[in-house]
Amino acid sequence: MNLLHLNDKELILIGIICLMAIIIPVGRWLYLRSVRIRNRLQMSYLFTNITHEILTPLTILAASIEHLRTSQPAEKQEYDLMELNIQRTVRLLQQILETSKSQNGSLKLLVSRGDVMKYITETARCTEPLMKRKGLEFTISCKPESMMGWIDTDKLDKVIFNLLSNAAKYTQENGKVALEVATNRNYDHITIRVSDNGSGIPKEKMKHLFSRFYDGDYRRNQTFGTGLGLSLTRDLVYLHRGTIQCKSIEGQGTTFIVDLPIGKEAFAASQIDEQNKVEFKAPISNIIDLPEISVTAPTSISSTETADEDAYRVLIVEDNTELIMLMQQLLQPRYHILTAINGQEALKVIRDNDVDIIISDVMMPEMDGLELTRQIKQNENFSHLPIILLTAKTQPQDHQEALEAGADDYITKPFRLKDLQLRIDNIVENRQRVRRTSQPESENAEELVNRPLTMDEEFLKRAINCVHEHLDDSDFDREAFAADMGASASTLYNKLRALTGMNVSSFIRDIRLKTACKIALENPDLRISDIAYRVGFKDPKYFATSFKKEMGFQPKEYFDRLRMNTEQSATKP
Repeated sequence: MNLLHLNDKELILIGIICLMAIIIPVGRWLYLRSVRIRNRLQMSYLFTNITHEILTPLTILAASIEHLRTSQPAEKQEYDLMELNIQRTVRLLQQILETSKSQNGSLKLLVSRGDVMKYITETARCTEPLMKRKGLEFTISCKPESMMGWIDTDKLDKVIFNLLSNAAKYTQENGKVALEVATNRNYDHITIRVSDNGSGIPKEKMKHLFSRFYDGDYRRNQTFGTGLGLSLTRDLVYLHRGTIQCKSIEGQGTTFIVDLPIGKEAFAASQIDEQNKVEFKAPISNIIDLPEISVTAPTSISSTETADEDAYRVLIVEDNTELIMLMQQLLQPRYHILTAINGQEALKVIRDNDVDIIISDVMMPEMDGLELTRQIKQNENFSHLPIILLTAKTQPQDHQEALEAGADDYITKPFRLKDLQLRIDNIVENRQRVRRTSQPESENAEELVNRPLTMDEEFLKRAINCVHEHLDDSDFDREAFAADMGASASTLYNKLRALTGMNVSSFIRDIRLKTACKIALENPDLRISDIAYRVGFKDPKYFATSFKKEMGFQPKEYFDRLRMNTEQSATKP
């Protein structure tokens, strides 16, 4: 088309069309952007309101716990655990609030004058319990040790805490974390260096390091996070007119370097608080996540505090130490408790120990609960073990995924510990009911020998014969038993528990005591001690104790009753 031959109206029309071609997509883009901004602001307000609403009941709970400390002081450890987790929740909510403010531009800076080095030192010391619990060597170095400057303490303590807790999170036990602070020649800037000798950050991950909700390889490093900490830290540093950078070598460690101005001239008049000075108690009240309470991780061994040596053995797989402790306190009066902090460790515990029931969290480092469940259910030696999964996921597909993996039950967090105990009790009772209905009441383990046998009953027959072959051997224990059966100790335990409801020691003792009754009937003149030695008891007193526990009577009384009943039956026409 030759534009020179078009009249003015046609040129104007073409111009309008071209202009509309530009305006419409730009307008659409501006409209969509405004919608996105409006939606983001609405979500920001929503999160802010929800966070404030949650903080109110948490405050009431904290006050109630303080009242209980006064009125019922005996349960100190439980109160400590409650307060610790309330405080952690508060800190997470505060992170959400700060992030929300940062998103909508309402995060404000207000600096006060004070000893910057002393404040940073006090802030860092508040994290020492965390370092101690992780077994880390922690050093603090400020040069000079004292120096006046202008800082926003509310923002700076969050920066220090997030960087130090992040360093602790990705540093293995017995590692090192260091905080170094130095000033420049003009004393108007400080450089904060937080370094560790932890796992380091892969190069391809560095560009996403400060992205919000970045997962940070939590599972690879056996930890978890919200994905807000470093993003918020960067926003707070920028708000403080500073810079932040990260240097890391994978497998060697990471260093975060923060540069902040501390001169009054670096800030606007509206950002300066002339009335108040830096409050050195602020870190203690702001960093409330780390009280040094007596919380220690249980070891992966069975509890010795349960009353019954024949009690079922429950393995708790959970990476939260406090939750393990609470479940252990609840369950150990009735069950032997073993623990593991992830799926990999749980598999080792199962191979090395006797286990009856598994309670596992779903979200864990190294190996999660779903993969643990799959591996257990695919192993013929352990596939019979019932598994209860715990998870914060509440969607129907999550429940379905757990059941498809092979879980026997599924509980969503938060849950009542009493409900968990009822689930365990139901599983135990169901297993016992199945065993009771699968064989006549009059039939005991030895009587199975005299009828057609299934594969499991064939195993049981061999086990009974094996014990009889070593009946008078008081040193015949589970290891020797397993070796004679050609099985591992854990496999033997699992098989006997599944088939008879008894552990290995109980199975051996049951056969010995039943045999003792037969011997007493066949040889009425034998002394109790002689019978005890014949069935493998070194100590007649222990034989008598075991016999009464099993039969409800002392051996002499029980044997006399057996003989009397036999004589009466013989004299009847």
